[in-house]
Amino acid sequence: MNRRTFLTGTSVAAAWTALSLGGAQFASAAERERALATTAARAVKVTGTTLDQVATPSGTGAYKRLTAGPGWPLMVRGDLAAPGGGRDDRRTGLASFVQFSDLHLVDTESPFRFEYLARWNGSAYRPQETLNARGVSALVERVNALDGGPYTGMPFSMVMATGDNTDNHEHAELDWYLTVMGGGRMAQSTGDPNRYEGVQNSGNAAYWNPELAYSDGYKTKGFPQIPGFLDAAGRPFDAPGLRTPWYTTVGNHDDSLEGTLPDLGLLNDVYTGQYKLEGCNDADAAQLMDSLRRDPAGAALLLAKLIASGDAVRRITPDERRRPFTLKEFAKAHLDPARTGAGPYGHGFTSDMVGSGKLYYTFRISEKVVGISLDTTNQAGFADGSLGTAQLRWLEQQLKAHSGHWYDADGRRVAGGSTDDVILLFSHHTSTTMGNLLPDPRNIFERRHDGNELVALIQRYPNVVAWVNGHTHMNKITPHGHAVPERAFWEINTASHIDYPQHGRIIEIADNGDGTLSLFTTLIESSAPYGTDFGSTSDGNLAALYRELSYNDPNGRVTSLLGSGEDHNTELLITKPTR
Repeated sequence: MNRRTFLTGTSVAAAWTALSLGGAQFASAAERERALATTAARAVKVTGTTLDQVATPSGTGAYKRLTAGPGWPLMVRGDLAAPGGGRDDRRTGLASFVQFSDLHLVDTESPFRFEYLARWNGSAYRPQETLNARGVSALVERVNALDGGPYTGMPFSMVMATGDNTDNHEHAELDWYLTVMGGGRMAQSTGDPNRYEGVQNSGNAAYWNPELAYSDGYKTKGFPQIPGFLDAAGRPFDAPGLRTPWYTTVGNHDDSLEGTLPDLGLLNDVYTGQYKLEGCNDADAAQLMDSLRRDPAGAALLLAKLIASGDAVRRITPDERRRPFTLKEFAKAHLDPARTGAGPYGHGFTSDMVGSGKLYYTFRISEKVVGISLDTTNQAGFADGSLGTAQLRWLEQQLKAHSGHWYDADGRRVAGGSTDDVILLFSHHTSTTMGNLLPDPRNIFERRHDGNELVALIQRYPNVVAWVNGHTHMNKITPHGHAVPERAFWEINTASHIDYPQHGRIIEIADNGDGTLSLFTTLIESSAPYGTDFGSTSDGNLAALYRELSYNDPNGRVTSLLGSGEDHNTELLITKPTR
């Protein structure tokens, strides 16, 4: 269904409800249609992106079905530089690539999970998570089907996954992540390959039990009964893999237990063992939640105690593939020649990184654009991050090597070398989620640096035009440095692919020929159809259900994670770096 069919086939009131979800404000559907027409006229091609159509809820019940609604128009943001007339005619593309973030390839049958804390923390359990690998594969299929960026037309030079590629840093999850990105046959299942052993067939009313007829807490909200759902979710399928080179940035879920607890190697037996805790009383749950927030080490010990003595403990099939990996093992797995796929070999990581555990690097995005991938994780525990002094100094060396000039700490201009690149930074954490200054066990005596310090450093290097990140599971674009245009940059934060809205983001950089650059940010959805069939367990329908279930997750945060119109499809103007 195209957007014109949508607008003429529904009432104005229903259309306006759909139009409002994107966050942009229009006086009427006609005004929005004019904005979409202008958007399409400025683009090379909008098909396959949210410029053309967007998943839109329909129906009057508690459980909403999704359909194809009108796209989101391009919003021009001149916060940091004024948009000049005629720039479309002068535009020269410099780079075009795709960002994935927070894929969370998740072992839903793992003993080391906290599903019973979902009412306190929605990420503890999601009704769609058993379909996660299929949903991410459908996002890969979307990228494979696109010819290039909608505004420059340039083919994608790479895909960058900005962390939380796995959910609980298990070897099984790492294998699934590398297979989804690189291609191959896989099954999102551990333990007994012929039987699902997780909370979704527990008979516990706190979870969605899709194959059971009784009315659990999710079915009372309209969730369906789907016979054969869990068997289908765990069956093998062929992941197509990206046809574009891809890179990996590390996130806190890639190096910590549940993305929060320090991994001291003391709980591997819980991970790989035969007992799974599927519930606990409110007092124990509240104590565990408080420990996760205040005392991660204490939380790990409490979990082990509850598994040893709890009432809702289920015996499952042990599996060594659930053993947590170290960051060195994480990097080493990327260096397996069988995982090279579309390249590059190592996907940003090298054998030196395997030895050192320092998983940050510089790479070439295009002839004139360089990327710098940071490791903002802190293995001391808690979800937020920071940078160690050694990495901060390394970053400054990289910025100097690729800048025509910069400013010292006192604001004095310093001439640079012969290289004068446009620079993009990539990390998992955002500027506002880098306040975890606990000593990192990797270097206990090293000082840690927060997001404010990193912002201050970036603003000394005019060649940095954007910092691209994830972690919050939210679409959010923030300008930094309004007062001094030459020292400004954009922070581009993109939603996850585990929680709704499950977006990826195309980022294009164009030289406008007038002293400014445009950064076009275009959101994409997976290739899964919008409509679902509760009577089908085909791979395509499972990928569609992954999206629809995430929209209806009662513990989800659809409105806040979706972002507003200025966080979606944008043209971000910025002053072009000069020597």
